[in-house]
Amino acid sequence: MPLTIYNSLTRHKETFEPIEPGKVKMYVCGITAYNYFHVGNARVFIVFDVVRRYLIWQGYQVRYVQNFTDIDDKILKRAVTEGVTMKQIADRYIEAYFEDADRLNILRADSYPKATQTIDGIQRLIHELEQRHFAYAADGDVYYSVRQFSDYGKLSGRKLEEMQAGASGRVDLDEEAEKKKDPFDFALWKAAKPGEPAWPSPWGAGRPGWHIECSAMVRQELGETIDIHAGGMDLTFPHHENEIAQSEAVTGKPLARFWMHNGFVNMDGEKMSKSLGNIRLTRELLETYDPMAFRLFVLQAHYRKPIDFTAEALTAAESGWITLKEALQANSQFSALAGWQAGADLELEPTAVARFNEAMDDDFNTPIALSVLFELAKDLRRERNLLAHQGQTEQTGEQIQQQWQTLVKLCQVLGLEVKPDEPTAPSSNGLTDAEIETLIQQRQEARKVKNFAESDRIRNQLQAKGITLIDQAGGVTRWHRS
Repeated sequence: MPLTIYNSLTRHKETFEPIEPGKVKMYVCGITAYNYFHVGNARVFIVFDVVRRYLIWQGYQVRYVQNFTDIDDKILKRAVTEGVTMKQIADRYIEAYFEDADRLNILRADSYPKATQTIDGIQRLIHELEQRHFAYAADGDVYYSVRQFSDYGKLSGRKLEEMQAGASGRVDLDEEAEKKKDPFDFALWKAAKPGEPAWPSPWGAGRPGWHIECSAMVRQELGETIDIHAGGMDLTFPHHENEIAQSEAVTGKPLARFWMHNGFVNMDGEKMSKSLGNIRLTRELLETYDPMAFRLFVLQAHYRKPIDFTAEALTAAESGWITLKEALQANSQFSALAGWQAGADLELEPTAVARFNEAMDDDFNTPIALSVLFELAKDLRRERNLLAHQGQTEQTGEQIQQQWQTLVKLCQVLGLEVKPDEPTAPSSNGLTDAEIETLIQQRQEARKVKNFAESDRIRNQLQAKGITLIDQAGGVTRWHRS
C-alpha cells in the first residue's frame, strides 16, 4: 500500500509522491517567541515530528525546516512590559522551546530560520509583488491586494464575502483602515512606530508583517515549491491562505504539493483559546506528567481529529506508557535465555512491521499503529511472567529478542523512547525492577548467614508491594508483579 496523505488543499487523500524521488522538503510553522509554547503547539510539533520520522523510516531523505517568528506585536508588547529588548524576549523563549521540545523527544529541525534574519528576502518578495501589481504602498506601509489573486480562498474554501478582514488578530483595523484600498487587504510591511525596532526599506523604516515572513523563509530555505507545508488547523486561514497568495503570485508555481493540518485541542471539553482563559503551557503539564506519556496521549488520536486534554486521559496515557516502557526495558530479564544474542541486530518481525506500516501509510493513523506496539508489549509481558513463574518461556530467546527489537524500532518511529539513564519503569506500587532486584539480593545475603527473620521481612515487604517471590533450586529467586 503506498503512503496516502490527506491534502487540505484538495480535501481528500492522495498518494504521496515527492517532487524529487527519494527526497522530501517539509516546512512546519513554529512558535511566535513571546511565551512558553502551549499544548496546542506541542501537538503540532509532535504530530509532524512523527510524520518526519516515518518518512525517514520509509527511506526518504527529509529536509525539515521550522521557523521562529522573532518579531511580532506580541513580542514587542512583552518587551515593553518587562523593560527589555525584543531580542531578549525572543531569545529567552526560543531557548525554552528547545528545552521543552527536547523533553518531548522532538527531533531538531535541519534549519530554524528567524524572521529577523530573513529581512532581505522579505523585502525582495514584497518588491516582486509590487512589480506584479499584487501589492501597493501607503504612507510607509505595504499591503497585499487580495482581489488581485484570483485563487484566494482555495485552501480554506472561503469566499471573500464570507471572510472577516483582520482574522489573524495581528492588525490594528482602526489605524490601517484608511490606508487600505480594500478591507480584505493585509499588511506586508508596517511603517516604524516610535520606540519600536525597525529596518530600512524602499518604503521607509519599518518591519515585516506576519504572513510574508513564512513565504520568504520557505523560499529561502527550500525553494519555490515544497512537498509538505504543515501546521495547526487554526493557521489554515488566514496565515496559510496568505502564504499561498504571496508566494504563488510571484512564482506562478504551487507553494506546496501537500498541505497538512492537525486538529484542534480542547481542554476539559472546551476549545482551548485565550478568550476562555484555558490556555495550558506544555512546560506546566510536564511538571506533572511524564513527557513520553504526554507524547503517547497526543498520538492516541488521529492527527486530524480534535483531542481533549483531561487529567483522566493523561493519567490513562501514563499507564499506557508504563506498559510500553516495561517492555522496552525487558531485555535485561530475557538476556540469559538460550538463543538471545547480546548486541545482535535481528530481522524485525515481518507481520508486526507490515501492520504498523499499513496503519501509518493510511494518512499516519497512529492509533492503529500504537495497537501493534501494545500487542508486542503484552506478548513480551506474558513471556516475562512465564519466566518468573515457571522459569521458562513459550518462545525461544531468539524469537523474544526479535519481538523486543521490533518493539524498540517501531517505538522509535513514533518517538517513544526510554532514555539510557532512565530508571526501570515503576509499577503502581512505586518499586522499579532495579529496586526489586536489590531487595532480592539483600534477602539472599540474609539467607546465606541464616538471618531468616530479615529474609522473611524482605519477602513480606515485597509481598505488601504486590511482588511475589519464587525460590527455585540452585539458590535462584524469580519474581513477578501481582
